[in-house]
Amino acid sequence: MSTHTKSTSGVTPPTLRRMKEQGQKIVSLTAYDFPTATIIDDCGIDVIIVGDSMSMAVMGRHDTLSLSIDEMLHHLKLVTRATSRALVVADMPFSSYRGTMDDAIDNALRLVTEGSAGAVKVEGGPETMAEKIEAIIEAGIPVMGHIGLMPQDILSLGGFRVQGKSAEDRERIMKMAVGLEQLGCFSLIVECVPPRLAAELTAAVNIPTIGIGAGPHCDGQVLVFHDMLGWGKSRFSKTYADLPKIIADAVDAFI
Repeated sequence: MSTHTKSTSGVTPPTLRRMKEQGQKIVSLTAYDFPTATIIDDCGIDVIIVGDSMSMAVMGRHDTLSLSIDEMLHHLKLVTRATSRALVVADMPFSSYRGTMDDAIDNALRLVTEGSAGAVKVEGGPETMAEKIEAIIEAGIPVMGHIGLMPQDILSLGGFRVQGKSAEDRERIMKMAVGLEQLGCFSLIVECVPPRLAAELTAAVNIPTIGIGAGPHCDGQVLVFHDMLGWGKSRFSKTYADLPKIIADAVDAFI
């Protein structure tokens, strides 16, 4: 039985802001299909992220870059069909907003109008994404930022590595967090940074921070669903159940 306090109404971006103000932790998981979304929504998860992580977690690819907007929409519709409580946030795939301004706005609108997302998530800071983030927000779509390790920048980063180790890098990430709040982002994913930096970021901004591999000091935590259940290979994700073994034992018993 979960001890997490469940809201009786649907979670919205202002709900998350109030949770930060009240010191209530935000709980988030990814989901990519109807059965998973049904279960975790019923459990009282605050935020379901339909992440481009599906490219690796359920499609067997080596990175997130090749995921298309149509693939995202397919899985997003499955999740929103199952969800009545959690705020559903859709990742904007790499190719859906890294091109023209019109593409970014049109694809964000598709995620909301066709996919019924409650918000979209964009990777990157104000120095590269300011105009697009502002335009999406002006179109009436809430935007969640993503800083620290940004998987869509894997080609330039050269691998999945902890970010914010040097003083210069810490300052850069801090400026990104403050800048994204100023642009109007309603919350931030903080991925794979040292816990001390995550704590400083969380204190520096008035919007909620949701950490993944960033220590215990963020306003909330998110895990990739498949990592949590033993399918993934994330170095910073705790495994809460060995579901592959449970399934294999069941299949063996059936055979």
